[in-house]
Amino acid sequence: MKKILQYLFDYKTLSTAQSKDILIQISKGMYTETEITAFVTVFLMRTITIEELQGFSDALLELCVKVDLGAEPLLDIVGTGGDGKNTFNISTLACFIAAGAGQKVAKHGNYGATSISGSSNVMEQLGYVFKADQDKLQKELKEAGICFLHAPSFHPALKTVGPLRKNLGIRTFFNMLGPLVNPARPQYQLLGVYNLEMARLYNYLLQKSERDFAIVHSLEGYDEISLTGDSKIITRAGERIATPESLGKRQVSAEDIFGGNTLEEAAGLFRRIITGKGSWAQNAVVLANAATALHCTGNYADYQQAYQQAVVSLESGKALSALERLIDINQAYK
Repeated sequence: MKKILQYLFDYKTLSTAQSKDILIQISKGMYTETEITAFVTVFLMRTITIEELQGFSDALLELCVKVDLGAEPLLDIVGTGGDGKNTFNISTLACFIAAGAGQKVAKHGNYGATSISGSSNVMEQLGYVFKADQDKLQKELKEAGICFLHAPSFHPALKTVGPLRKNLGIRTFFNMLGPLVNPARPQYQLLGVYNLEMARLYNYLLQKSERDFAIVHSLEGYDEISLTGDSKIITRAGERIATPESLGKRQVSAEDIFGGNTLEEAAGLFRRIITGKGSWAQNAVVLANAATALHCTGNYADYQQAYQQAVVSLESGKALSALERLIDINQAYK
């Protein structure tokens, strides 16, 4: 690692092959926590390159626990995190709304490293049991329309660096990798990013893939559609700026989407929103993200049709039913 660090401190960058090799070595425990911290710090001081991001993601996908969830196209809604905004679990709620609308969802997530509650935190609070068992995940998809893939259960490298990320408490390049390395290889993805530079990196990589996607970034600095201001949306068809009014009927404030100060508060907010008791603003933000994800599947004539399906999913209780069935299935695993 000393040679690698010296190389990087000389303002040099890694090739795709070098990046892949280093992350494989990290996952095998070949470096100390101090060495890994120094390595991670390099990418806090400069922008990661496309080659480096590609190499790191290639390593995680090569090493991950393989899972085959069937031939039906899957959707994931996931953000990089690291925006420092501490919103409630918008992406995870949007996944249940998508599932309630009939779209099969394989949600990839992790514990929060820079926020109070990541998707894994809230799912754990709700009673979900993390697993890498293919048969059990297939059962969840069939009966609830959604399953959850806890990243450390599938990615040994993420398990290795988990405590380090939590101790640092700031975003690292691992935030950038999460949305790219869902082991289920979903056909459709809504990816939220914390800045426009990351959006362009993702766009370059995803244009080379076979998946259909929408990359979103709120220009207020959120890694999701926040409705606090305009959002940049990037798809295969190009880039556009969307207003809060066009995505969610009207603008909301930052206070409206605050995620709470404890895990218990975050889980309470989640339950309140999915049971139809959320505020107008909370519902609007979740619906906008779910609708954008549903629209990117190509199964809807336009955004408004996808939005209406998201509304039906939430207001009819179908999203709640997906959650309740998923948790019921998991009670048998405890």
